Amino acid sequence: MQLHDYVAAIVFGAIIGIIARIVLPGRQPIGIILTILIGMGAAVAGTWAADRWDLHSDRHFVVAGNQYDWLVVGVQVGIAVVGVAIVSLLARAFRSDNYDD
Repeated sequence: MQLHDYVAAIVFGAIIGIIARIVLPGRQPIGIILTILIGMGAAVAGTWAADRWDLHSDRHFVVAGNQYDWLVVGVQVGIAVVGVAIVSLLARAFRSDNYDD
């Protein structure tokens, strides 16, 4: 892997994490760095799950010369939504203030 592969992974993880936060209703009390980390983990887990269960479609899109499968991206976003929801629940459960949102 080269430097641009790592940069692409961070950017793609950020996009997946942000999409997950948009899809998930309500306010999430987590920061952008945690969102990016969840998105990156979801991208890895979603790619693994799609390969494991042979979830691929004929629909693809190309970004900067790399080809992506829409179904795999959907799995990645779904995992990111679950990840953001779990982390948001944990953040609310362990925060120190007593204010209700």
